[in-house]
Amino acid sequence: MTKRWQMVKLGLVLGLTGSLLLGACGAKQTTSTTVTRTDYLKHHVKVPKHPKRIVASYLEDDLVALGIKPVVQWSVKNGSGTQAYLKKQLKGVPLIDYSLPYEAVTKAKPDLILMGTSSAVANGKYAQYNKIAPTYVVKNGTTVTWRQTFLDVAKVVDRQAKAKKVLAKYDKQVQTTRQALKKSGQHKVAVLWVTNNTAYMVNDNSASGALLYQDLKLGEPSLVKQVSKSATADWSAVSLEKLAKLDADDIFLVNSQKSASLFKDPLWKNIKAVKNNHLYQYGDSSSWQYSGPIAYSQMIDMVKTDLLK
Repeated sequence: MTKRWQMVKLGLVLGLTGSLLLGACGAKQTTSTTVTRTDYLKHHVKVPKHPKRIVASYLEDDLVALGIKPVVQWSVKNGSGTQAYLKKQLKGVPLIDYSLPYEAVTKAKPDLILMGTSSAVANGKYAQYNKIAPTYVVKNGTTVTWRQTFLDVAKVVDRQAKAKKVLAKYDKQVQTTRQALKKSGQHKVAVLWVTNNTAYMVNDNSASGALLYQDLKLGEPSLVKQVSKSATADWSAVSLEKLAKLDADDIFLVNSQKSASLFKDPLWKNIKAVKNNHLYQYGDSSSWQYSGPIAYSQMIDMVKTDLLK
């Protein structure tokens, strides 16, 4: 009886151990694969811990910098306009219209949708996108810096460590460039964009303006300060009469219309930087119209090439 009882006890122990192991396995299998994040508009969003298919129109720079390839990429005018400076990194990625039609977003089969502006989900649009996939509105707006947006994107996709490395590398590039520019002498610079025979000036607090005046500490002309005070967007139209008084030593020009008649106007030709041949021209394929760690890094290289000759 004693030997038999020992065999029974052994069977009970083995059975209990097996049940515990199965229970543990079962618990592991049921571990949540999502995490709840609160977005900029206070939505509580259950996002995948490791998203595989991300739609993030106009946030491609941030994703690529974090080592992530989105499933679609931003475009305008039936694909005639894209973020060409990311052409290499986004090779093979299908285009999607900037307006993000529901059908196109659905077709992309995302497991996460990142929205770069609050207006993109206004008037009931958020609920529609959220039916397609978990939708997260990142930090945005005139008071939000590109760094804050970048770090918010990194948080959602769980790449905070990578983001810190990206910013550390960028800050080092800024510091060394700022020192080199300081040694070369004082530079007052401006960024203009010409399209539809109209000149636009960048806001000193956003896009390339934030890079030049805040990060690189380059001189800001009085006209740039004046225009920026009343700016409601990244770029503001400026008349030739005002540009004629632009006291910039150097101008970075995004030239989207080489045949624009304003280039033949005496007022344009008499702008200080134009007259002194300190006009540096770039096309739409450059990063001057965008923001983000990759765009800014490329712009810094262009500034160094132009101003440190």
